[in-house]
Amino acid sequence: MQTMTITHSPLGKKLKAPIALQLPEPQSAAEEKLRQYVINSLSWKMPALVPFAFNNESTLQLAKHLLRHRTASPGTLYQYLYGIYRFCKWLNTQPDQLIKNCTDPDGDANPKAIAKYNRLLDDFVGELQAENLAPGTVSNHIKGVKALFRANNLKLELPYSLPKRSIYKDRAPTPEELATIIDMADIRTKTIISMLALGGFRTGTLVKLQYRHVKRDLEKGITPIHIHVEAEITKGKYHDYDTFIGQEAADYLRLYLQARRQGTEKIPPENIHDETPLLRNMQLRRPAPLTTQAVHSLVHELYQKAGLIPQKSLGRLYDLRVHSIRKFFRTQLAALGMPTDYIEYMMGHTISTYHDIQMKGIEYLRGIYTASALSIKPKTRLSKIDALKEIIRAWGLNPEEILTKEALTRPNTTIITRDQLEERQLHQLSIALKQELLKEIREETHATTK
Repeated sequence: MQTMTITHSPLGKKLKAPIALQLPEPQSAAEEKLRQYVINSLSWKMPALVPFAFNNESTLQLAKHLLRHRTASPGTLYQYLYGIYRFCKWLNTQPDQLIKNCTDPDGDANPKAIAKYNRLLDDFVGELQAENLAPGTVSNHIKGVKALFRANNLKLELPYSLPKRSIYKDRAPTPEELATIIDMADIRTKTIISMLALGGFRTGTLVKLQYRHVKRDLEKGITPIHIHVEAEITKGKYHDYDTFIGQEAADYLRLYLQARRQGTEKIPPENIHDETPLLRNMQLRRPAPLTTQAVHSLVHELYQKAGLIPQKSLGRLYDLRVHSIRKFFRTQLAALGMPTDYIEYMMGHTISTYHDIQMKGIEYLRGIYTASALSIKPKTRLSKIDALKEIIRAWGLNPEEILTKEALTRPNTTIITRDQLEERQLHQLSIALKQELLKEIREETHATTK
C-alpha cells in the first residue's frame, strides 16, 4: 500500500484539512493517470469526495469510463460524484453497496432490486425538488447516479424526462466590463481573458492548447493569429475547427511567453517549444498545463474584485461566469455583421454548413474575421480606416457589415501583412462611400427635375 497525503488543490491552494489516502501501488501508467484524474477533479472544490471515490470500486469504474471513453472532463466527474455522494448519503449507504444490492450472487442484474432502486431514484428527485434546487442541478445529480450504474453494467431508469431549463442564466459581459477586469489582471490572466473573448474557446479547449497552435503566425507577426483546434481537444471530440485571436490577445500572448522565457525567482527560464502548454501552472517548476478549475478561479476572483459579482455566494449561480466570455465572442461578432454559420463554426459547433465553410480555406476565414474588427478595448487612435468608418456611419451605413460582405464574396486570397489588409479595406470602404454619394446625387437630381 502507498500512503498519500494531499495538502494542496491543483490550483496550488492549501486545503483546510489534508487528505490522507491509503492506496495500492499503481501497476501501470494508466492507473496512475486515473488516480491523478480523480484527485485533480475533486480536490479543488470538495476534497471529501476524494476518499469517497477511492474507497469504492464502482466509482473508480465510473471515473475510468469518463477518462477513457468520454471527454475526461474534471467538471463532469465532480458533478457526477457529487450527485452520487448525495444519493448515498440520503440512503445511508456506499456506492459499492448500491451496486451489490442490485446484483445477484452470480453478478447478474437483479430485476426486483433494480425496480426498487428505480422507485428510490424517483423519491430522490422529489427530495431534491423539495430543496428548491434548479432543474438543471436536479438533472445533473440524477445523471450521476444513472452513470454510476451504467459504468457498472446496470441500468436505472425514470419513467419520465427531467427538465433541464436554466433558471440562473449568464450574460455576455460588455466590452467595458472586460476591459476593466483585464486592466486589473496579471499578464497570464490578461492572455486568458483576451483569448476567450477574441477566440471564442471553451475553457477545456483553451487549457489544452500548445505553442504549436500559434507558432507560425505568432513568429511571423501575422494577425489575427490562426488557431486550428483538433477534434481531440474539443468538448465532444466530434470534429476539428478553426478560429482566430485578434491583435489584443496576440500582444498579451507575446508578452506572456516572453516573461516565461525570462523566468522568475520561483520559476526558472522556460524553453518554449512546440509541445509547451500555451497556459502553464505557475505553482509547478516544471511546465504543466493550467487546469480548467484554475481558469474559473482566476476569472471569478477578478469579477469579484471589479465589483461585477457579489463577494459571497447568494446560493445561486452568478450572471457572469467564465463561460460568459464565450458569449461575448458570439454576441459581438453577430452585432458586427458576421454570418451566424461562421460564428458557430469558429466556436466549434456542429453545423450543416461545416464542410462548406472549412473548404473555403484559412485565409478566406481570416479575412472575414479581420473584417469584423472584433476587439475588447476601444481604439485610442483613429487610423485612416477608423476615420473612414466614422464618415460612412454618418451616412447611415454599417462599415463592418460592408467589409464582412466583401470578405464573403472575395476569392480565396492569401493575406500576409496588416498593410495589405488595411489597403484592401480602405479600397472597399472608399467604393461603398462613393456609391452612397452617387446614389444621393442621383436622388436629388431626380427630385429636382420633377
